[in-house]
Amino acid sequence: MGKLNAAIEDAEKCIEIKPEWGKGYSRLGVALFKKGDLDGAQKAYAGGIACDPNNVQCDDGLAEVRKAKEQQMLNGGKMADMSLVEPVIGIDLGTTYSCVSVWKDGEAQVLANSEGDRTTPSWVAFTDDGRLVGDSAKRQAAQNTKRTLFNVKRIIGRQFSECQEEIKIMPFTVKEDKATGKPIIEVEVDDEPKDFSAEQISAMVLEKMKKTAEVALGRPIKKAVITVPAYFNDAQRRQTKDAGAIAGLDVLRIINEPTAAALAYGLDQKNAADAGADVKSTQNILVFDLGGGTFDVSLLKIEDGVFTVLSTAGDTHLGGEDFDTALAEDVSSQYKKKSGQDIFTGDDKAQRKLRTACERTKRMLSSSTGANVECFVGEHEINMPYTRARFEKVCEPLFQRCMESVKRVLDDAKMTKAQVDEIVLVGGSTRIPRVQAILSEHFDGKALCKSVHPDEAVAFGAAVQGAILSGARDSATSNLLLVDVIPLSLGIECEGKAFAKVVPRNTPVPCKKKQEFSTVQDYQQEIDVRIFEGERSNTDGNHLLGEFQIEGIERAKAGEPKIDVIFEVNTNGLLTVTARDQVTGAQADVKLQHDRGRLTPEEIDRMCKEAEEMRAEDERAERENLAAMERGDDDM
Repeated sequence: MGKLNAAIEDAEKCIEIKPEWGKGYSRLGVALFKKGDLDGAQKAYAGGIACDPNNVQCDDGLAEVRKAKEQQMLNGGKMADMSLVEPVIGIDLGTTYSCVSVWKDGEAQVLANSEGDRTTPSWVAFTDDGRLVGDSAKRQAAQNTKRTLFNVKRIIGRQFSECQEEIKIMPFTVKEDKATGKPIIEVEVDDEPKDFSAEQISAMVLEKMKKTAEVALGRPIKKAVITVPAYFNDAQRRQTKDAGAIAGLDVLRIINEPTAAALAYGLDQKNAADAGADVKSTQNILVFDLGGGTFDVSLLKIEDGVFTVLSTAGDTHLGGEDFDTALAEDVSSQYKKKSGQDIFTGDDKAQRKLRTACERTKRMLSSSTGANVECFVGEHEINMPYTRARFEKVCEPLFQRCMESVKRVLDDAKMTKAQVDEIVLVGGSTRIPRVQAILSEHFDGKALCKSVHPDEAVAFGAAVQGAILSGARDSATSNLLLVDVIPLSLGIECEGKAFAKVVPRNTPVPCKKKQEFSTVQDYQQEIDVRIFEGERSNTDGNHLLGEFQIEGIERAKAGEPKIDVIFEVNTNGLLTVTARDQVTGAQADVKLQHDRGRLTPEEIDRMCKEAEEMRAEDERAERENLAAMERGDDDM
């Protein structure tokens, strides 16, 4: 056993020194296989194939691992009974709608909320009678604009200065926290102004999804897998995890939305193959995920249950909400032109009614060539005919932005359009005919895959990942393995604001990369390390993640000290950076700027208690709201 442990350590060092060398991964796979760690061996071999697709040893190793797992099952190898395992729910925390799923009875099942819907609006409202979350919050929005919160995912993990475009169209109050630079939402609760962070509001939506699962399963839920856009940065991922903690959830994994959707597609294909359909064992799939507030596109290779992300791109500020905004601006402009009256500018209630009407019209135009934009604003009745052709013309620049990311993932993966086997559509906005047409045209008329449910696929995939993490693996999930990637390059700022990449984009995660740096001045004893993500050669064009200082470095002439800077990204895509002087041993860990905006454990505990105190009041308000619905009452 001692020799095997030494072999594992040796292989891991090889990978750290030369991560692009496939042989290091094959050595690690062999050592882990001999030790009996089949999952670890499978991941090592998959990592080798990710950096060297023609590596024969890794190919053979994967086949050997799969054979060993099958034999283990035939010999009565223990597969966990789901009824005895604590379930791990999968939550798609969306900008506009959220969805929850769980692995049960050998399949992922999407769970319906208390109103019977399988998706829940990511809306929170504070009323005189209590707090509302979901459909009930969205329904009363036009009458309570200042206290109804939505699109909060667009500002989580960001600085106030970065959110001006989003804040401009939010009818509620968003201000800057002077200490952290974070956006803070101010709402009147019990006749007093109360401040909430984006994490707290997201936690309220997560708590709603948690409760939905608890009611459906008849047991308490503590663990979850939560999905985020592939292009979410380190701060956005960390603060999403904080939101889970406030909601009373142990977030086992943060996974990328298109990767989760690919899992759903892969399982769908496996079921088809088991039913006798002719399905290719190796496929290159492009997941096109256009939702309510974000857009992601990822290119993956699926080979015998191993899902390897080859490249990813996207836009965290592009989605259905932007199409609604463009449509609302056009309708407002047309109405002003025809009537000579501007009834929307400066009136939050009027704008809310208009956006709701435009969202309804947008949905109708996906299935018909014409519809009416209908709403009442005071004494004014808007009943405007609107064609699909006009909608497409108004939104065409936004639609074309999607194709920039599609081209980029193909270039990054060095793959031609002809090499893509399937294009999988995910997200409600992919129902728009023009979006489908542009995408199909780019791939020379290729048919698009619509086999997975666009609104549920991400939550479905998260539940599959949850089943794997819980140990509740059966024949459907036992051979599934995810190898995800970093969406943007990570590195540090050097002299003259030059950006030195330490971790190139599309590097498989988890990963650990080391690079040597030195001083630029004689006898310099401290260095400021500034960490950025992005693709520009100058840091002015990249995004600052944080900075820290290392002191006590070797006193020597410029260029002589040797400082190792180590970047480590874990399976959640979260980053840790360490700098260490090779001679003096002086070391400093990253102190990311955005960590100052993160919640402390004490703050999370306080918010958990607040959420608990509000829960009974929420349940009473929800019961009253459901009773009102049954009576046919409507605030709209």
